[in-house]
Amino acid sequence: MNNVSGKNLKRIGRVRQTGICLGKLFRMFVFQSDWKVIPMAAVITEIVAFVVAGSMNKTMEGTVKGAFALSCICIWNGFFNSIQVVCRERAIVKREHRSGFHMSAYIAAHMIYQAFLCACQCIIIIQVLNFSKVKFPESGLIFSSNRVDIFLTLFLVTFAADMIALFVSCLVKNPTTAMTIVPFMLIIQLVFAGTFFNLKGAAAQLSEFTISKWGIRAVCSEANYNELPMSSVWTTIKKMRNVEYEGSKPVQFVVDQVEAEDDGVEQFTQKCGEQNPSTEYLSTSENVADCWGTLIGIALLFAGLSVISLEFIDKDKR
Repeated sequence: MNNVSGKNLKRIGRVRQTGICLGKLFRMFVFQSDWKVIPMAAVITEIVAFVVAGSMNKTMEGTVKGAFALSCICIWNGFFNSIQVVCRERAIVKREHRSGFHMSAYIAAHMIYQAFLCACQCIIIIQVLNFSKVKFPESGLIFSSNRVDIFLTLFLVTFAADMIALFVSCLVKNPTTAMTIVPFMLIIQLVFAGTFFNLKGAAAQLSEFTISKWGIRAVCSEANYNELPMSSVWTTIKKMRNVEYEGSKPVQFVVDQVEAEDDGVEQFTQKCGEQNPSTEYLSTSENVADCWGTLIGIALLFAGLSVISLEFIDKDKR
């Protein structure tokens, strides 16, 4: 957008201004190595897949951990995609705004460009999971392919995180400040995900506004969480097999009885899973659509806030 004069900027509409800015962003993608965020997504996913591949979509516990890990990857990618994009060119944005460049067009261009980055990253994530032989359900809840459902969930988680970071980038004055804020943003998403901490009261209400909660909920729903076995109870029982009570080992007797039957352990863990269903992880299209709708709402909310914040950039004395 730098090569269009202020006089010309005032004569062209928002759609063309969006195209001008979008062209600049894609040139930066090619010539200023902004493409590096895509292979980095592959490296991070491979590290996570190495840990969760053996249990994700196979047990309840492994699925929750895998969903949490995938949400963390997407949030990490989204935050770092856009946390510096506005603040690093704040002076240019201010000058172009005074020349007639609409901030709605500027943010719209970033939304399109960031959606492209997020989609590329999520395609890479799915491919790495396939390569690592992570198990996927045979069919999806929204589309016929579960991989399409998972891709869209990961994309929306990444894009929502991206828009939050874009808003922060619109507020702060330099990249250093933006990068300082990122760890706090990540901690909020991790702690208030509602997975590993028992949240109550205000903390539980706050978790409703986190991307991580809705991402984990969607992934677990798509994995048919409530139909999976629960292995933690059996693991705990086996650890207690040598515990004596009044001169006998009752737990040892139970373990021997279960292991003596064909598929006894599998039946036991499946029964444990049936006794511990989660209403949040119901495998229904309505549940997944609710999660997707919330993530879209978060993304649009922060995109709108980004436009509003930049409309006042002329008054910024920083």
